[in-house]
Amino acid sequence: MMSRLSEQLLQLRGQGLLNDIDVHFAHLMDRISPVSDDSLQLAAALASHACSEGHVCLQLDEWAGRPVGGASDARLPELNDWVSRLRGCPVVAEPPGQAPLVLDHGGRLYLYRYWRYERALADALVARSTGELALPEGAGLGKALDSLFPQMPGMAIDWQRMAAVVAVLKRLVVITGGPGTGKTSTVVRMLALLQQMAGQRPLAVALAAPTGKAAARLQASIRQAKSLLSLPPAVQDSIPEQATTLHRLLGSRPGSVYFRHDAEHPLPLDLLVVDEASMVDLALMAKVVAALPPDARLILLGDRDQLASVEAGSVLGDICGEWQGFSRSFCRRIEALTGVAPFSEPADERPLADVVVALQHSYRFDSQGGIGRLARLVNQGMADDAAALLRASESPQLGQLDIDADPVELAVRGYRDYLREIDEGGDPLQVFRAFDRFRVLCVLRGGVFGVEQMNRAITQRLQREGLVPTAQPWFTGQPLLITRNDHGLRLYNGDIGILLPDESGRAQVCFPTADGYRRVSPSRLPAHETAFAMTVHKSQGSEFDQVLLMMPESDAPLLSRELVYTALTRARQAFLLFDRNRLLGNAIRRRTRRHSGLRSKLWYPGREEVCDPDHR
Repeated sequence: MMSRLSEQLLQLRGQGLLNDIDVHFAHLMDRISPVSDDSLQLAAALASHACSEGHVCLQLDEWAGRPVGGASDARLPELNDWVSRLRGCPVVAEPPGQAPLVLDHGGRLYLYRYWRYERALADALVARSTGELALPEGAGLGKALDSLFPQMPGMAIDWQRMAAVVAVLKRLVVITGGPGTGKTSTVVRMLALLQQMAGQRPLAVALAAPTGKAAARLQASIRQAKSLLSLPPAVQDSIPEQATTLHRLLGSRPGSVYFRHDAEHPLPLDLLVVDEASMVDLALMAKVVAALPPDARLILLGDRDQLASVEAGSVLGDICGEWQGFSRSFCRRIEALTGVAPFSEPADERPLADVVVALQHSYRFDSQGGIGRLARLVNQGMADDAAALLRASESPQLGQLDIDADPVELAVRGYRDYLREIDEGGDPLQVFRAFDRFRVLCVLRGGVFGVEQMNRAITQRLQREGLVPTAQPWFTGQPLLITRNDHGLRLYNGDIGILLPDESGRAQVCFPTADGYRRVSPSRLPAHETAFAMTVHKSQGSEFDQVLLMMPESDAPLLSRELVYTALTRARQAFLLFDRNRLLGNAIRRRTRRHSGLRSKLWYPGREEVCDPDHR
């Protein structure tokens, strides 16, 4: 006969709240624990599932007392009782103890390795943010700042200049800002400043991003920004132009979650720049920071309002989450160096208060332009105003398709340019540029308006109209999205290539690189799929001239303010929405919530009981 606990686990699995791995993990905890307790197995299963949903831990108070299945007498334990019973289990430890599960004083239950990643990352970031670096004698900071960051007319405070000052004084700098706020151009001038301040020995600098696409974009942006600066040759040469993925920088080991570079084998660097930091999950960020020498600088660039990483954690959001300005003492220090007081009302003295800088002026989107206005309304959660702006907008940047419109026909029109480029014999780089003029983004993979169905429908329409061949399994012009890392081929989840014939007519998949492109035989590709349509998550780190966002048939937990903002800000020139069932308002009102203790550890060190404000 099935036990009551087994029935509860099956009911939770039937509700989609658990999967097979979670159930097996619960049974494993029961087997290795000298004390058998149903509350342990339930907590272990839910903690395992929380990680697969992007959370770093299970917040027990969200689950305590909840009914299981339809039976009113089958409920999860009440909070106090649950915590007490878990603390009596040998496989559950309190920080800093070591056991398969860790329960902290804020009611957060972790798998041990995630608690260890979170603790190590928090300690490292707090250590890097503490104290100030000494200015070299005769550094001439003011003159160098005036040269690299000339005062912008009409701008009371130049936050790019402020970020540079922070980089001079601190070993950790976090620069957040929306698209077009100048994060990359700021970091190039910041690197020039730091190299000038370094004296005779140039700093060893590396540029990295979480995906190959993001690394290629970072490299192109760095090169463009460097070309606009007038620098002494030695300084110009000391700013690197090559960017790499974080996995390649750390030295991936096939079949292992560990890297060649770690705390015992650190990277030979004085400074590391990580772009698209919002895409970096907790485990990877912890490994990056651990592999960086303690005295090296770390500069994180990203948009805190974007979607969090696909894997567990929301590291950039947690780092920036409590920031309201610099501390009083740091404000005085900056005013003494620059003559400008950055904040009239300084923030509390907290570890990370003096290392975060938010860039606010967008050079790409006019504050009154369509995309800029809509992005601001979305971030402020003003759902009704955002919907009204889309419906009534006369801006060429914004549009909403009628509910009876055919989005597939619009997609076919959007992809004609790159297919024409192929027919006319354009080189792969021209084809890629044309392909990136338009993209279909979806919220979900499944469903009528999901990635799978949209890719099928677009492919079939293109074939029916004779715009692409019907040969299978691949066809000339087919865009392919890599869905699994292959370190040997240097292809990573999210990379996009296009199948094109080489000089001898053989079908090869071309992938853009920072220096051009490279070809890979389609038969060698790791797991992949057609990429006329892609999820919003997969689009992070990319930009397109025009974006069509497909909302799903019905409301879904993935629909959130952050998802809409991320899709919207992938568009350089125009954003179109297909929202047959009027779900935009629901999405903007819903915030993405990732449970972790990182924000508390960073902003309230030593107070494990402090909850994430978003959780409260």
